Amino acid sequence: MSTRTVQTVFVIGLGSMGKRRVRNLVRLGVTRIVGFDPRADRRDEAKAQSPRLEVVLDASAGFEAPPDAVVISTPPELHVGYAREAVRRGLPFFMEASVLDHNMKVLASEAAAAGVVAAPSCTLRFQPSVKRMKALVDEGRVGQIFAYTHHSGQYLPDWHPWEDYRRFYAGQRMTGACREIVPFEFAWLTWLAGRVNAVTAMKGRVGDLDVDIDDVYQVLVRHENGALGHLLVDVLSRTAIRRCTIVGSKGVLEWDWSKKRVTLFEAQTRDPIVFEEQSGAVYAGYVHAEAPYVEEMETYLAAVRGERQWPYTLRDDLDGLRLLQAAESSSMAQAAFPDV
Repeated sequence: MSTRTVQTVFVIGLGSMGKRRVRNLVRLGVTRIVGFDPRADRRDEAKAQSPRLEVVLDASAGFEAPPDAVVISTPPELHVGYAREAVRRGLPFFMEASVLDHNMKVLASEAAAAGVVAAPSCTLRFQPSVKRMKALVDEGRVGQIFAYTHHSGQYLPDWHPWEDYRRFYAGQRMTGACREIVPFEFAWLTWLAGRVNAVTAMKGRVGDLDVDIDDVYQVLVRHENGALGHLLVDVLSRTAIRRCTIVGSKGVLEWDWSKKRVTLFEAQTRDPIVFEEQSGAVYAGYVHAEAPYVEEMETYLAAVRGERQWPYTLRDDLDGLRLLQAAESSSMAQAAFPDV
């Protein structure tokens, strides 16, 4: 693993996530942060929030800074293009959650050949309660995982309340909100339960949002160890939900994100053990606390410096996208229930 210093980071995309990544990097003490966005309003907002940010008017100027590392926080359809440019220049890159796999396999091959750090986002692996559940599973406190159900939901207009939900990427069919969240959630569910080897699903547009996207996904999976899982994703819930129940041979785990609590029911003692999650700072206008994103950026910078391995590879990311595609194919193949 090569060692390099990280003094300059180039952030591409200064929307909601890009501004968050700039804040993360400022907090982590990065000496120089250069940012680009094609929209002048986003450049101005990012600069106002983080005066240390150096704004450039085109991506080539950012690449010529030159940076020691790249952070890609653009809409999903632009991720791979910028990542391949980083690889071409021999630069490590981090990119936000994927929903499209166009040229991802090519990117994986190019990054491996160039020997650069390739870091697709896996934010929920840094979420305190998810880390707690992972530790309890690894310690054998739950035993063998038999089954789980997980619900992730939030009303789409609440994602970015400062802008028209019909106009940003989550309101577009190919990069729709539910499509993005399915692999986003499986990035940590497979961390706990192992790889998936079978999937079936139903999805549909059942609400009244003024966008042409499927607003509910119901996904059933079987993991390689035999565990059965159910994921419900929606963008209709008027309160943000992230709630999971895991059934194992030795007990049951429950996570309620809104209550910031993991509860373990151990069969041997019959007594619930509650693990409270410390309330983290939430930036104005956002739902999720900053700490997991800061830790994710810290881990990326450490990987760039050669101090640790990035925990989620492009191959892992491709697995999640193929799972999404298999779920969608399954939904389209559903037969109507026959009349009796």
